[in-house]
Amino acid sequence: MTDAAAAAATTGRRGLSLAAICTAAGLVWLAFADLGVAIPTMASELHADLGALQWANNAFSLVTGALVIAAGKFGDIFGRRRMLGLGIVLFSAFSIVAALAPNVGLLITGRALMGIGAALILPATLALIPAEFSAPAELTAFGVWQAVAWGGQAVGPAIGGVLTSGLGWPWLFWINVPLGAATYFVLRATTPESRDEQASRRIDWLGSATIGLAIFALLFALTDGPAVGWGDPLVVGLLVAFVVLVLAWYAIERRVADPLVKLELFKLRAYDGALTANLVMNLAFGGLSYLLVLWLQNVRGYGAVEAGLLMLPSTLGIFLFIPQGSRLESRRGGRMPVLLGLLVLAAGLAVLGFLSADSTLWLLAAGLLVIGVGLGVLSTPISDTAVGGVPFDLAGAAAGVFKMSSMVGGALGVAVLSALTRGFSAGASEDALKGAGLSAADIETARNALVGSASFKDAIASLPAGLGKSVTTAVEIGFSDGIADALLVTAGIVVVALIIVQLLWPGREALGTTAKKP
Repeated sequence: MTDAAAAAATTGRRGLSLAAICTAAGLVWLAFADLGVAIPTMASELHADLGALQWANNAFSLVTGALVIAAGKFGDIFGRRRMLGLGIVLFSAFSIVAALAPNVGLLITGRALMGIGAALILPATLALIPAEFSAPAELTAFGVWQAVAWGGQAVGPAIGGVLTSGLGWPWLFWINVPLGAATYFVLRATTPESRDEQASRRIDWLGSATIGLAIFALLFALTDGPAVGWGDPLVVGLLVAFVVLVLAWYAIERRVADPLVKLELFKLRAYDGALTANLVMNLAFGGLSYLLVLWLQNVRGYGAVEAGLLMLPSTLGIFLFIPQGSRLESRRGGRMPVLLGLLVLAAGLAVLGFLSADSTLWLLAAGLLVIGVGLGVLSTPISDTAVGGVPFDLAGAAAGVFKMSSMVGGALGVAVLSALTRGFSAGASEDALKGAGLSAADIETARNALVGSASFKDAIASLPAGLGKSVTTAVEIGFSDGIADALLVTAGIVVVALIIVQLLWPGREALGTTAKKP
């Protein structure tokens, strides 16, 4: 074989390898985003309220976030390809549990078990890239990974809507089985194994358990808080436990001989800046995606397919501007495009802050497009800095912490924006329900149900048709205004994050003091 033919074969193999790596990541992000659009259908078919289905939505990210740091370390020790393959098998197998769920309890269980596979998949897919690709191919590979990741999240509602309307919501999970199998075999055939040969085989079980329980406690509190109230003893106890466990984890990592995460990782200021930006952008996008698909279906009356398609302008902005973010990073470093992306993201959220129950869809499309532009600009610089820019021996742990921040950010977004929406809309909804003369039990049911759902309609069924319609309209207006106000607050959160990232991230960054690759 000539040198040219060998180079072409190597390029082709790497292309297939990257396709398998990115498909695995895409399946996880699709699962993270496609359930929201099916919630109204599930609410009727499974006779479940919004709080239970929010648990089904968040159980996946809860388990993934709790395990992803340890999973990244396991990849360093036992092999990143091996952990990725195991993750694909578990993710696909547990998807069957969720697909066969006859009730919301088993659905939550299936989604939670899928999170085990997802925790193994995400850090491995990121850590395999710098091991297999060198600059500038590495930057391109990270761009493709981010395009697939954001594409999975952005088109998730559309795909979820098509599957839910056409084949039924169980196909949100059945689809993972053939795709997972194909991805596994391509991965085994094309991707070389990668591990940290210098890593100790001793596992920091105490550190793994402590940080896993800390993240679990945080995500559990964020999921339960909006439904039961932030003053609930369980929620307060979980938040206190989170703080205590994080402090305990820090003390353990300082003293153990082979820590789960070398704390020197957090001395890299550019890494800290990228981590902060990643947390906040996932908070914003996770929360707004969850709320907007509910708004489109239950206030504007669109079906699952139409609601999913109406979320696609963000995808367009992401795909168009991911290459621009890569170019900016190659010329100016990662800091500038990340700051610019956060600024544009805040502007898009501010646009959506003008939404109302009867807003034109052009306003929605414009806001989502601007948000997509911001996400596209900052995505590749963030992942390249947080994973490709750290010393090689920290790559797995860095990827695990990075993806943990994504899971926490997404769950935090759903919890915070849901709580803000509930708080901002409570007044109008309460006045309408109480003014209609409903019983206390019906008011409680309607307050906890999704407006337009079967549970809400049952709660107001005793009202005359005209009064029932007036109450529904008032609750829809309150819900719409609550979402708009929540998105304005989120825009402010992004601006604060921009200032923090600017202070954390040095202007002339140089992340690692050692070569990234051995």
